[in-house]
Amino acid sequence: MLDFFGLDDEVGSVYRILVGHGAVSVAQISERLGLPPGRATSIVAELERLGLAAPSSELPGRFRAAPPALALGAILSERRHALKQAELAVEALTQDYRRNATGAALNDLVEVVTGVEAVRHRFDQLQLGAEQEMLALVTDVPVAVHGLDNDAEPVAVARGVVYRVVLERSVLESPGGNMMLASALARSEQVRIVDRVPTKLMMADRSVAMLPLAPLGAPGEPSVMVIRAGGVLEAMAGLFESVWRQGLPIRMTDSGGVRIASGQQPDAVDLQILSLLLVGMTDVSVAKQLDLGLRTVQRRVKRLMDIAGLTTRMQLGWHAYERGWVRS
Repeated sequence: MLDFFGLDDEVGSVYRILVGHGAVSVAQISERLGLPPGRATSIVAELERLGLAAPSSELPGRFRAAPPALALGAILSERRHALKQAELAVEALTQDYRRNATGAALNDLVEVVTGVEAVRHRFDQLQLGAEQEMLALVTDVPVAVHGLDNDAEPVAVARGVVYRVVLERSVLESPGGNMMLASALARSEQVRIVDRVPTKLMMADRSVAMLPLAPLGAPGEPSVMVIRAGGVLEAMAGLFESVWRQGLPIRMTDSGGVRIASGQQPDAVDLQILSLLLVGMTDVSVAKQLDLGLRTVQRRVKRLMDIAGLTTRMQLGWHAYERGWVRS
């Protein structure tokens, strides 16, 4: 992460040694990192210039790291300020564009993007600009970016963006499909599977969506629509949620494989148990009410959680309402 502060790998490695080992000589740095003495000397000089290192007053010929919170904190503050100024500049340019561009009002709502590189660029922007959530309907036919080449996705997840993804079943049979799925599950993404999805879709924070303009696999350069229109976005979000409810959850097993929850549905007794639990009754009370054994109630609840691919009873309650198993 030190490259964020303008330190390359070698300079960052030297700074880490100074931080972790106190007063260190250039010769020791050279020996520890296998650097030529001249290179080690120039790196220490560079750290001095940046205010990240200084000669030791107690041990001549040795150098100490400046306190990271102080030295790097100053650089971090400068970067925050620069980022704020950049955000203000983007906002000002956006306002100018809306005022002066012909048909800007329409262009703000729907944008057509054509060409592999242009589509890839918008695809990355959509994910890197997301702050909270990405919704995706995925088929086995990529528009411009294969799932294994989606470098923006792990970056967005690392920033805390939640991914909910519905895969078409054919994705698992496509080249690299299982590898893509395993990577998504390893990042704790929520993934479900259906036989077919109605369209490919990517939606960021329910405020901007991307979907293909031409049929998937059609000849010619790929084209997509980037949509910011409120009503259309609500329809796209509703479409996603409808498909999501129909999907079967996919989980990673302890052995590193994947498990698809069964399509089994609860029976009448299961629904009675769920209804009583959701009004606050305990397992013991439910067992007495329905004249069942306590272990029978607990076993049926566990089976329902397995059907839904869930791990907690709270999740099961939400799932029961989503699937229409019980009514509020």
